[in-house]
Amino acid sequence: MTSAANMEAPTDFLAGPNPFVGIRPEDFITAAQQIGAQCVQEPVLVLEQQARLTHDLVSVLDGSAPMPSARDRRFGDDAWRENPLFRMSLQGYQAWRDALEGTVRRSVMDPRSKHRAQYFMSLLADALAPTNTLAGNPAALRKTFESCGMNLVSGLFNLASDVLTNGGMPTQVDKGAFSVGGNLAATPGSVVFRNEVLELIQYAPTTAKVHARPQLIVPPQVNKFYVFDLAPGKSMVEYMLGQGLQVFIVSWRNPTAAQRDWNLDTYVGALVEAIHAIRDITGSADVNLHGACSGAMTMAALLGYCAASGEKLVHAVTLMVAVFGLDAESQLGLFSTPEAVTAARHGSATRGVLDGETLGRVFAWLRPNDLVWNYWVNNYLLGNAPPAFDVLYWNNDTTRLPAGLHGQFLDMLTLNQLATPGALQVLGHAISLSDVTCDKYVLAGMTDHITPWKAVYRSAQAFGGRTEFVLSSSGHVQSLVNPPGNAKARYFRNGTPDAVPETWLEGATAEQGSWWEHWTQWLKKRSGPKRNAPAAPGSLRFAPCGEAPGRYVSEA
Repeated sequence: MTSAANMEAPTDFLAGPNPFVGIRPEDFITAAQQIGAQCVQEPVLVLEQQARLTHDLVSVLDGSAPMPSARDRRFGDDAWRENPLFRMSLQGYQAWRDALEGTVRRSVMDPRSKHRAQYFMSLLADALAPTNTLAGNPAALRKTFESCGMNLVSGLFNLASDVLTNGGMPTQVDKGAFSVGGNLAATPGSVVFRNEVLELIQYAPTTAKVHARPQLIVPPQVNKFYVFDLAPGKSMVEYMLGQGLQVFIVSWRNPTAAQRDWNLDTYVGALVEAIHAIRDITGSADVNLHGACSGAMTMAALLGYCAASGEKLVHAVTLMVAVFGLDAESQLGLFSTPEAVTAARHGSATRGVLDGETLGRVFAWLRPNDLVWNYWVNNYLLGNAPPAFDVLYWNNDTTRLPAGLHGQFLDMLTLNQLATPGALQVLGHAISLSDVTCDKYVLAGMTDHITPWKAVYRSAQAFGGRTEFVLSSSGHVQSLVNPPGNAKARYFRNGTPDAVPETWLEGATAEQGSWWEHWTQWLKKRSGPKRNAPAAPGSLRFAPCGEAPGRYVSEA
């Protein structure tokens, strides 16, 4: 166990658009115009950057430029360091990219405009990387020579297929390698309750004794539930069962335009029904709740409703990678201008839903090198089939968000309604998260590009009571799918809360291993005594009506 202050600082990354808001072409045009205006207003800065670029390019030509770093996976091929032409190409690209970034960084734009411009420039630099071209990619050239060009033929077929069936985006995963209920979402269980909004799955216990208080997992509405029950060995559900916990999970129905009016009350009301079913099945007076991302936002609204109404349904809660608002210090709101929010709201209201493919594209362009250009090279230049990767299959198994809930999420984020006492009404009650005093376990991801960890930390401060904040070393999804056994995994803890996230991290200790292990020990203390595991799922009132993973998860 080491102090976080003595470890390498977390990697800084550039946040982009908020997925619920998206980004419009005019946002890019505005960013480009602001950069152009700065170049006109600050000619001395432009001349200085040009001089720096000229110096760096001369250094490349005379061989005095430093060797390129091997940290960027795009340039991992040995040819980038051993072949003089490729080495000079990379050094020239880095010099040009640094000149663009330096011009924006040294400009006098206001901070938000500067961050937008940096995001725009990063997209441009990533798109123009030499690795994205055949002539500039040594691995692609090598394969072209070895296969007599057959990789390019395969690449053209892949490109044509993506244009016709994938909206022109490179396919990320071999979808034929997976089946939900087969090698994904395979943990045995039964659907014990169904209404028009959700199915409730009760998983079969794997231990003779179980803790009396049940656990209910609430997944995001913008994805399907089985990120928590991915593949054997990667399943949080499977791990929890092995720890002697009774596990239930919600499987949200994939809404269509016919459900356009579903809103926060619809989803919270459905959760209340599910919890009452769990109480009947298990005999427990309350449950422990676990949720991630937009599911955790919904769960927070439920907790606020319980506190306001006096209905005691929840004993302890786990919130994972979730933010409640676009606070002043969070970059999630960079492109969330009033015009962009209005356009996003109008778009979903017109269609009745926020389409999952639209969300998926925004997520992809938050990490273009990993989720766009990586597959451009693999599919088109190398002519390979997309990889078989379970997390990417789940990520591409998209869902829709009803216009009513999407509009409320926009209000909750842009107006910070969840964290503002009395600003949000849930099932007829004005809620205040400061009245939520049950024990809380809050998880964030250090390299999370969707819900930055500092924003998660600040969001958690809206609650009353005791909160255990834990920071995983991974990103948004990797923090959730974090089974024990990964030698590189670590997480940060600090038992002394602080109002400032940076100060919290300075005093935190880094522990090797998965946060799952620490979390389940915390959870067991709040899950009641052990008793014999139930012999069969459901109850007299809530008889099983199907096998896991249920019907809703497969609806298109």
